Amino acid sequence: MAGGATVPRRIGAVSGFADEAQVHVKAGNGGAGSVSFRREAHVSRGGPDGGDGGDGGDVWLVASTNQASLLGFRDHPHRAATDGKHGQGKKRHGPRGQGLEVPVPVGTTVRGPDGSVLADLAAAGDRWLAAAGGRGGRGNARFLTNRRRAPGFAEQGEAGEERWLDLELKLLADVALVGLPNSGKSTLISRISAARPKVAAYPFTTLEPHLGVVRVGRPGDEVEFVVADVPGLVEGAAEGKGLGHRFLRHVERARALVVLLDLAPADAMPASEQERILLSELGRYRSELLERPRLVVGSKADVALGPVEGDPELTISAVTGTGISQLLVRLAAMVVEARAAEAMPNRSVVIHRPVSDEIEIARAEDGSFVVLGRPALRAVALSDLNDHDAVDYVQSRLRRLGVERALVRAGVRDGDVVHLGALSFTYQRDEGVDAAVAPTPVPEIRRGGRRGKGAQR
Repeated sequence: MAGGATVPRRIGAVSGFADEAQVHVKAGNGGAGSVSFRREAHVSRGGPDGGDGGDGGDVWLVASTNQASLLGFRDHPHRAATDGKHGQGKKRHGPRGQGLEVPVPVGTTVRGPDGSVLADLAAAGDRWLAAAGGRGGRGNARFLTNRRRAPGFAEQGEAGEERWLDLELKLLADVALVGLPNSGKSTLISRISAARPKVAAYPFTTLEPHLGVVRVGRPGDEVEFVVADVPGLVEGAAEGKGLGHRFLRHVERARALVVLLDLAPADAMPASEQERILLSELGRYRSELLERPRLVVGSKADVALGPVEGDPELTISAVTGTGISQLLVRLAAMVVEARAAEAMPNRSVVIHRPVSDEIEIARAEDGSFVVLGRPALRAVALSDLNDHDAVDYVQSRLRRLGVERALVRAGVRDGDVVHLGALSFTYQRDEGVDAAVAPTPVPEIRRGGRRGKGAQR
């Protein structure tokens, strides 16, 4: 990078920016299994031939370099996959629902309603399953056994997952400009890139971050990096004062920091005090930010009078261009060194815990028992629980899953109400059978307001 070859080339900017949004994701429901029997001439008992329902489509969040903002979720937050189709006779299975990939900007953090981090999509191509499609129900052909020759029931499809998620974008910039309000950050980024933030002579002119892309050096031996103009910080920003965390989070991923000090004599605060405040806020927000490569730069050198207080490593003027070339050379070197020091790119950090397949028993506020776990929910997702064979299958399936044992360990007694999905069971143990081994939880089944007597054992 010889002198005279460091003139920046303005090649990009970001506008219409939003760094916070909510998204409602709805996976497709599974299709229902079919209850059907083979009907052909000269075949008196063709047997069951109901096909399976198709699985519902999944909803994925995918980090994409084609997205620069969360603005598209502000007015249109809903994203839904399609449902699986129902099964049909002649063992025709329903097709799977179409999944949906939702592109989000690289650097998007996904949080649940309680604020917990579910996924960090920090690199292009990172994917996270935001909502899983419901499993399709099995047709009655699946329930054929030597003892059950004509099953008159099938499984309903599972409902797809549905929830609201909070999206938060942390900019992926090589260099972040950090300074107090009205310290010249916007003027500087407009000088070195094509970004055009609002510039005015009053604090908090910039209310949203801006990105500018800069190329430094001769063609073929140039360095390209992204600079972020982060809105001005104030003392107490780490505790949320001003717009606190909304601004500071955009500094987290920057490879290098430029601490910009205002040298204009009209501002009463000395440069040394500005530096103290800025470094203090960075350290209080994330202590590791103080370990990032940083360059302390004095701005507005064209209006500075007398010796500069503090210890800026460079003094520049974005208006006259003084010191800009030297600044870009230093920044390019810092970025190259920081990139080389990275052992591996950031990958998706997913701490989402999927729905457990283990059987668990919880107590409701009214003292009733709630059975949790997908296998148990699937066991009762049948088309007709008034059918004798269906009830017999449910009891047998729940026993094999260990639901009865789990209820006994949880302290269930005769007459207690047990909830399992949309169903309610009145617990009753078999006479003459050790309740700790094989209690039977069903003489009565209620579903959707209708009541039907289940099989008494």
